[in-house]
Amino acid sequence: MVTTPLLPSDYLDLVSPLRAGADLRGRIEAVHPETGDAATIVIRPGRGWRGHTAGQYVRIGVDVDGVRLWRAYSITSPTDRQDGRVTITVKAIPDGKVSNHLVRRAKPGTLIQLDQATGDFVLPQAKPAKVLYLTAGSGITPVMGMLRDTEFDDVVMVHCAPQPQDVIFRSELHDLVADKKLRLTEVHTDTDGMLDIARLDELVPDWAERETWACGPAGLLDAAEEHWSKHGVQERLHTERFRPSIVVAGDGGEVTFSATGRTVDADGATPLLDVGEEAGVLMPSGCRMGICFGCITPLKAGAVRDLRTGEITEAEPGVLIQTCVSAAAGACDIER
Repeated sequence: MVTTPLLPSDYLDLVSPLRAGADLRGRIEAVHPETGDAATIVIRPGRGWRGHTAGQYVRIGVDVDGVRLWRAYSITSPTDRQDGRVTITVKAIPDGKVSNHLVRRAKPGTLIQLDQATGDFVLPQAKPAKVLYLTAGSGITPVMGMLRDTEFDDVVMVHCAPQPQDVIFRSELHDLVADKKLRLTEVHTDTDGMLDIARLDELVPDWAERETWACGPAGLLDAAEEHWSKHGVQERLHTERFRPSIVVAGDGGEVTFSATGRTVDADGATPLLDVGEEAGVLMPSGCRMGICFGCITPLKAGAVRDLRTGEITEAEPGVLIQTCVSAAAGACDIER
C-alpha cells in the first residue's frame, strides 16, 4: 500500500539495478572507438547473466530519446574474460537509431536492458584441423569473439571492407598474423571490387577442406552457400545472417493479434486495448489510464505510438507495451 502504484522492487532497482533477482540489466562501463563509425561497448552485466558461447549474440534494450529500442549484437569478448564484463562491437549504420546512439552518444554509467545470450553460430566442441573465417563489414564481430576465445593450429580469414581504415579490429588481427596465429587476406572493395566467391580457389586453395564460418551481407552469404553446395561440401559451411529490422511508423495500420489469428485495421487514435476488444480478442486490462500496468502485452513486430506523449516504440519480440495508452503507428503484431 505504501509503494503503490510501484512495487518495492522498483525502489530496489534504483539502489541496486544489477542485483540478483532483478530484471536482467547491464551498465555501460566504457566505449572504445574501433573505426570512424564503429565502437566497442564494455558492459557489466547483472548477476542474472548466465554467460555466453563464442559466436553468440545478445539483445539489448536502449533508451533513445525517451523510446526503448531493442537490437541484437554479437558478443566480441572471450567467454573467460577475467573481470566478468562482456563487449559488443557496434557499427553505426545510416539512420540507425540504436547503432548511432551507441557509437556516438553512449556514456559510461548508462543502464541498458539485457536478454540472455543466444544463437547457434558457434564453434564445435571437437576442434577442426583447418578453419576458414569468411567475413565482411560488421560480420567480423561474432568471428572476433571466436578468435579471442579459441585458438586453432590452422586458421585463415578472408575479410572484406571498403578501405583498410574500415577494417574493424585491424590492429589486433595483424598482431595475430605477426604471432603466426592467423593468415589474413583483406579485400578492400573500394579498390578491389566486391569479392568474387570463385576467387577463393586463388586466395585459399584448400577452402573446401576447411570448416568455414561466414558472416556478412546477404549477397556474400548467398554466393557462399551456392558455392559450397555446388562443390558438395555444404555441411562445412556455417553462416550467420544479420537481419536489421526497419520499421516505418505511420498513423494507424493493420494490427495482427497473433495468438488468436485475428487481423484488423486500426486508426492512429484508438487504443490497441479498444481495438482488440472490438475484434473479440481477450485483452487484459485494469485502470485503462496507463497507471496500473495491467494491460502489459508483448509487441512482436511493428511500431506503436504512446497516446500521452506521441513517442514511438519499435518492436522486436519481447518488447512490452501498455495497450490502453498505445495506438498503431503502422502495421504491428500484438501477442494476444
